Amino acid sequence: MAENGQQFKVFSGNSNPPLARKIVEYMGTRLGDCEVSKFADGEVNVRINETVRGFDAYIIQSTSSPVNDNLMELLIMIDALKRASAASISVIIPYFGYSRQDRKARGRDPITAKLVANLITTAGATRVVTIDLHAEQIQGFFDIPVDNLWSYPIFARYFLEEMKVQPKNTVIVSPDVGGVKRARKFAEKLGSPLAILDKRRPKDNVAEVTTVIGDVSGANCIIFDDIIDTGGSLVAAAEILHVHGANSIIACATHGVFSQNAVEKLQNSNIDKIIVTDTIYHNELPDKFVELPSSSLLGEAIVRIRKNLSVSILFR
Repeated sequence: MAENGQQFKVFSGNSNPPLARKIVEYMGTRLGDCEVSKFADGEVNVRINETVRGFDAYIIQSTSSPVNDNLMELLIMIDALKRASAASISVIIPYFGYSRQDRKARGRDPITAKLVANLITTAGATRVVTIDLHAEQIQGFFDIPVDNLWSYPIFARYFLEEMKVQPKNTVIVSPDVGGVKRARKFAEKLGSPLAILDKRRPKDNVAEVTTVIGDVSGANCIIFDDIIDTGGSLVAAAEILHVHGANSIIACATHGVFSQNAVEKLQNSNIDKIIVTDTIYHNELPDKFVELPSSSLLGEAIVRIRKNLSVSILFR
């Protein structure tokens, strides 16, 4: 790689350094020298300590809690790289915060996902890579290319190769109508039937599960979702599945947000196992939780993007 334009550098914010290190290890490179700290008044301070002129730059940063701090870090890192004459700036956002505010559910509601998309684009990003956007239409909020990766191959590999599940005795459960497409892809990958829960939200972070569409009696149920936040809807889903005769219940979600006392609530629930990926950093989780690596999926996607190869082939 003789010319700078053929080379790349990868930088990480403070949201998930362990994942960033795993990604660059998969790619056979190293993290760039970058300091992301705060001034005494709390303002974000970014210093890029090596040249990026003419290089393709990649920033790895989930916009998870503390959401606003991590988002500002990302925006300022983009600006720093743009002003340092990077040839392109791709932002790798394993967990895209504010993605649940993607429409006007009521009068005078903001569409914050669109606002965040505008901020990232205006700051100078040239591409976005993320995993399991809460709503696929968010890709259209950007005026730059967006690669929305699916997490279901990670979970399918775990269940088929490590847990040795029997697909015919297993039912994949979508926790609501909106997640049916996501759950169906996972069910097809496993070769298992699909069930759907009728979930309603009387107010934010409160869910009521009323009906099970499909047969779960005597089955090993896997609830498949994109986000676990407070855990309330998941616990409610598990309870109604038990009422309908489920033999066992495992909960899977790409992003373990785990707000408030969610971890304690799930640990004490009748869910047998909770499986998430490492898109959001957690220092330590109880024994009922399993964290699967997403670094190979993200690393392979970056490699393919750099070589102008297909990314969708990863999900066939």
